[in-house]
Amino acid sequence: MALDEQLRAATEQWIADDIDEGSRAELQQLLDTDSPELADRMSGLPSFGTAGLRAPVRAGANGMNRAVVVRTTAGVAAWLTEQGHRGGIVVIGRDARHGSEEFATDSAGVLAAAGFDVRMLPSPLPTPVLAHATRTLDAVAGIQITASHNPPADNGYKLYLSGGIQLVGPADTEIEAAIAEAPAASAVPRSRSWSIADSAPDQYVSRVALLPRGGDRELRVAATALHGVGARTLKQALRRAGFEDVHLVSSQADPDPDFPTVGFPNPEEPGATDELVKLAADIDADLAIALDPDADRCALGVPTGDGWRMLRGDETGVLLAWHVLSTLDPEEHPDPLVATTIVSSSMLGSIAAEFGARYAETLTGFKWLVRAGEDGGGTGLVYAYEEALGHSVDPERVRDKDGISAAVLACDLTASLIASDDHLLDLLDELSIEHGVHETGQVSVRVTDLDVIARTMRRLREQPVTELAGTGVSTRDLLPESDGLVLTGEGGLRVVIRPSGTEPKLKCYLQVVEQAAGDLPGAKRRAAERLERLRRAVSELVGDR
Repeated sequence: MALDEQLRAATEQWIADDIDEGSRAELQQLLDTDSPELADRMSGLPSFGTAGLRAPVRAGANGMNRAVVVRTTAGVAAWLTEQGHRGGIVVIGRDARHGSEEFATDSAGVLAAAGFDVRMLPSPLPTPVLAHATRTLDAVAGIQITASHNPPADNGYKLYLSGGIQLVGPADTEIEAAIAEAPAASAVPRSRSWSIADSAPDQYVSRVALLPRGGDRELRVAATALHGVGARTLKQALRRAGFEDVHLVSSQADPDPDFPTVGFPNPEEPGATDELVKLAADIDADLAIALDPDADRCALGVPTGDGWRMLRGDETGVLLAWHVLSTLDPEEHPDPLVATTIVSSSMLGSIAAEFGARYAETLTGFKWLVRAGEDGGGTGLVYAYEEALGHSVDPERVRDKDGISAAVLACDLTASLIASDDHLLDLLDELSIEHGVHETGQVSVRVTDLDVIARTMRRLREQPVTELAGTGVSTRDLLPESDGLVLTGEGGLRVVIRPSGTEPKLKCYLQVVEQAAGDLPGAKRRAAERLERLRRAVSELVGDR
């Protein structure tokens, strides 16, 4: 079947303007064979949202490639200039995915030619190192080339603004408009006049090593970087903090963009931490740590009577929150704030009240968490977390999730508990006795037709639910701030329903709460039974009709 002439012309023009020989050849082959894949390749630039870009590494307008990165950076440079930041520092980092080195070099070249003081991180490094450097150097922006825990075929472009925080609207749409107006990649000037921020990694590690509150260091740790860039920095940070007995999953310690030992490089995915759990059992570890590939997320594993299990993000979240609040210096933090998202466990609110701290719930994403509080600026923020394994334990220096600093603080807490003949699961039980058993779960509906999600959300708005699993509920609509619904009822019942921002899914976050009342095992059993009933009811509610 012959290609549409308009598509053919657009492809030929893109090839002429591309700066990469390999990409030109890749597109030309698709053009020569009249490949139907070209329609998708040329369907428009990837959307530039609050997390920047993420797309498969491939030639054409709709992919991550050198031409797209050059035009994107030209748009970012134009927007920064318009904001009065020309000449300011911009820090650039990268992970070890396919294309990352070239994309980082091109980004540096475009910004240097546009008149910015560009500082490149010296090697593939975790995203939190970039976020820390952006804040420490008082940069006007930071760019990390990474796709975090996306599949191996992807890469991405994450943008931080002044202060090392992620952008929110209207900056995202303004930058996207500037990208659309950027010239062809071949016409964008590039320069080699940038410097290397050699001291940035050590400055980050030095800061993280100061985070432990206690003096106990007897701890054996098993850890994995899931083929990402976090292993070396994690080990350096732990050792400088005094935790010497650290063992890495050797098959996953070195960066590998193909992620050969895991089906999906995300610690939340089934099977992703199997090698870690095996190592932890083999060495009789006290704690297991899994970072995602760019090391901004952290999952913890603990030994139980029946073997090892990975903690849920909410469990790690409340443990670290308790540790931060219970060791806080009131003179240094007289009015502390902790924050989590509307889809995370509400136990954090009760823990905050125990310590007299302010508590805030935000929409999902760290772009909102670091802006929590009445002033919208995160004033007084000492800790924030989201259930998807994101934790900010040092928001003064890293205004985003940071898996490495979270891991160091988790080791500090675990070592302190072990020294008192206690452990993380014991502390979780104590928190459940004090604040109630908060049982959480998810229901996800994957679709091939996005209209299914739109129809479901419309139906739930037009016909509000009044009962779920035998409990009366009321509905709060999050529009216009976010496309989501919050259903609440007695017994801590809460269901948040929203479309996924990254996948063709409708996601439902569930919670029930049971008070222990002197019978913790009974409360856990009742909570599990209620959650399962709620799961079935929500599955039926959001099923396609």
